[in-house]
Amino acid sequence: MQHSKTKIEQYHLHKEHPRKLQFELYDLNTYRKKSGDLAAVPHSHSYYQIIWFFNEGGTHAVDFKKYDIKKNTVLFVTKDQVHAFDENEEVQGWLIHFNESFFKHTDIDMFLKFNIFHMLEKPCYTIDENSVATASTYITLIQNELQQRNRFGYEDIIRFLLKSFLIQLERIHQGDASRPIQLNSLYERQFFEFKELVELHFKDGLSVGEYANFLNVSPKTLSTLTNAIVGKSPSQIISQRTMLEAKRLVRFTTLQINEIAFRLGFEDASYFVKYFKRHIGQSPKSYRQSQFT
Repeated sequence: MQHSKTKIEQYHLHKEHPRKLQFELYDLNTYRKKSGDLAAVPHSHSYYQIIWFFNEGGTHAVDFKKYDIKKNTVLFVTKDQVHAFDENEEVQGWLIHFNESFFKHTDIDMFLKFNIFHMLEKPCYTIDENSVATASTYITLIQNELQQRNRFGYEDIIRFLLKSFLIQLERIHQGDASRPIQLNSLYERQFFEFKELVELHFKDGLSVGEYANFLNVSPKTLSTLTNAIVGKSPSQIISQRTMLEAKRLVRFTTLQINEIAFRLGFEDASYFVKYFKRHIGQSPKSYRQSQFT
């Protein structure tokens, strides 16, 4: 019998302690054993997570897909994504957690939103031996700083080391990309702002014109920039975010379909069912049942 589950559990990093270092580095095996069964239940975080698996074996679920773990797989879990470990607690590797606020006063927010933490279709890849050696050096240096937190500038050193670590991983990712990603163009900054607005208001039923007004651009300009960056219209991006949340609530909770509809801003539950079916190809009920088949 399935237990009633009205929300997806979300975990936080030092939420009640904003003065603490908004970063943590864990031994993956120790952390996995400590977290026990909870880590194998789909959940989300309000922070960013990097999981570096040393050895091949097992799977890791992110949103609605399971990914096979290969040797030196690095997995990127962005905030609010739903993920779960498998039952195996004997995993070896590193686990990095950090809040967005850890990179205050730097340009890293753009980096996080667009690249390795935004690979929703494939949030992981393997790194070669040269990259392993470089990444391991950064981890060792971070460990050294964490062991002496009273030293001058230790937080800045960790921030710079993490940024360098992320850039190294991003270089690997861009090596597989069809075009190098330019981080500071006007279009990409506006696109970032649009995505943030969608995150805040996707349940409010705002029109493309209303989003454009927030950005002080015309709807045509907004459409031009979203198509230039991701090849999608603003309305497609809004719909995708709505459907992502709908799929999460249908799949990972036991809320009634009409309750999910109202949570997502649909006044008419029957319209939500049609909307869901149009985008997914099956009804919410059928989609929910498919996880048990």
